[in-house]
Amino acid sequence: MSYGLPNDPPRDPHGPAYGQSAGAPVCPRHGDRPSYVRCQRCGRPACAECQRPAPVGVQCVDCVREANRSAPVARTAFGARPTDGRPLVTYTMIALCVVTFLAQWAVPTLSNSLLWAGVYILSEPWRMITSTFLHSQGFLMHIAFNMYALWIIGRVLEPMLGRLRFALLYLLSGVGGSVAVLLLDHPLQGVVGASGAIFGLFGALLIVTRARGGNFVPILIIVGINLVIGFIPGFNVSWQAHLGGLLTGAAVAAVVTLSVRRRPSADPELSPVAAAAVRHRRRNTVQIAGFVAIALILVALTWWGASTVPERIYAL
Repeated sequence: MSYGLPNDPPRDPHGPAYGQSAGAPVCPRHGDRPSYVRCQRCGRPACAECQRPAPVGVQCVDCVREANRSAPVARTAFGARPTDGRPLVTYTMIALCVVTFLAQWAVPTLSNSLLWAGVYILSEPWRMITSTFLHSQGFLMHIAFNMYALWIIGRVLEPMLGRLRFALLYLLSGVGGSVAVLLLDHPLQGVVGASGAIFGLFGALLIVTRARGGNFVPILIIVGINLVIGFIPGFNVSWQAHLGGLLTGAAVAAVVTLSVRRRPSADPELSPVAAAAVRHRRRNTVQIAGFVAIALILVALTWWGASTVPERIYAL
């Protein structure tokens, strides 16, 4: 045990440690902690709590935070933020279809309350969407094929497009199929099924594969076969919904693929991070405008089709 001399001044508990001079460098975030380790980026002292490993030496927490803030945001080829890989929208759509299918068995009147036919456009237009979650109860392969196709294609498209774009693609394709039924089928003919939305995914996959230079011929063959099946008597398939969904999905994918073409930034002196931000804003602007244009076209076609429904019914 050691004792200080009687004339020694009392030790400041927040001052420098024994054996260190009063001018020792201290951490700027913790003024009571001397440190001779300096940040490799800003050169300031950093205590053990504020040090972060770097490729060479260490950096302080402030520099690491600033670097993360100024780093470019990673995005997929089509402008979406990378996710953990789980296609949550795909799983959600499958769950909704399966739950609705089970509800059709539990509530026999549910199908008639939610199915779509052109005659409902003036009174219950929301059926254009609800019908896409229904499926035929007398043919289990109907829901089985649609859900399998959704599971396969969704796991490919959703991570590339992003969850929001994929959800818009699915819903717009389903509505596009309903619009085609309104225009091309008899107003009293009821339809159910997610086939319009599924064909929209087929159309989008065809466009995306073509844009990326992949082999789109197998997809084209699958789409062609399923379109032909809709015209074969006895299959009881709505080719109108297939065609409408296919065209709508292809249009949505065309907007996305065309918007990601590289364009020079307005200011060539911008930093890479700033230039990437400018390109992302432009890409989003083009995509939003394209999605709105497709939605407005579907609304216009729906309005025109609704005006012809009474005449087509009375023509019987």
